[in-house]
Amino acid sequence: MYRAAELYYEQGATMDSVARQLRTSRSTVSRLLKDARETGVVRISLVRPEQHTAAGDVLAGMFGIEVHVIPVPDLVGDVERLRLVASAAAQRLAAYAAEAVDPVIGIAWGTTLEQVVHQLEPVPQACATIVQINGAANPSTSGIPYAGMILQDAGRALGERVVQFPVPAFFDEAETREVLWRERFVRRMLDLRRRMDLAVFSVGSLSGQVASHVYAGGYLSGEEIAGLAADGVVGDVCTVMLRQDGSWAEIPINRRASGMTPEELAVVPHRLCVVGSPGKSRALVGALRAGVVTDLVVDDATARNTVAVLRAG
Repeated sequence: MYRAAELYYEQGATMDSVARQLRTSRSTVSRLLKDARETGVVRISLVRPEQHTAAGDVLAGMFGIEVHVIPVPDLVGDVERLRLVASAAAQRLAAYAAEAVDPVIGIAWGTTLEQVVHQLEPVPQACATIVQINGAANPSTSGIPYAGMILQDAGRALGERVVQFPVPAFFDEAETREVLWRERFVRRMLDLRRRMDLAVFSVGSLSGQVASHVYAGGYLSGEEIAGLAADGVVGDVCTVMLRQDGSWAEIPINRRASGMTPEELAVVPHRLCVVGSPGKSRALVGALRAGVVTDLVVDDATARNTVAVLRAG
């Protein structure tokens, strides 16, 4: 089976040629190739091409970032749109891990990142350290099963070491976070976050076609979400809330958040933001204006919508 696959896929031999070399029939070769695909001996992936668009050029020029626009057919639903964008982001993440030397890669959690790591193919000889960027516990769960699954999937594909951050997404009191941040094990985690080579995240949105996990997963009460909307918050990056103008420092809940602030993220050399929902455009504008993005993977409709939001002020 392996020899048939090697001859056919790597050496470009025809089925008839493979059959002659293996002294078997053409139908047997066809079956062997089918078995090779089904058992994982052969893995075939399609790389959706990026699209050069005016919207992508505008975003790249305004914010000095790399923009990768993924074409998505108009009739595609929201879930499939996210899957296509996440697939493209997974390929970029895998390429980075393959080229970098022992990188420290920070992974946020959420609906988009769950899709990204789900589509990661194992990278041979990759030795990345995978770090959880923000805590995931909420009033009803430790957050470890959910965030842990995302990190473990990333670890299996990109490296061997996974470092979890077992703290709440939001503390009940800002003072509690300040005390915990002085503990030695937390200081080690915070130091590891500061040494990240790449951070991978999406933007959460108070509204959107695909619900952001931080708002739909019980991390915030209805009263808290209403208060954020009244304060002009449009979404978050790593559970740090943002307004559309990019401001974040004066939003009270951010003193209770465990995620990296835009100021802390700015220290990370590479910051890959993945967005596959036009409904997140206002939140994406906030993230871009806050300076947290160096590389953006986005679908064409979201790119156009984001430019429209920027031009509207």
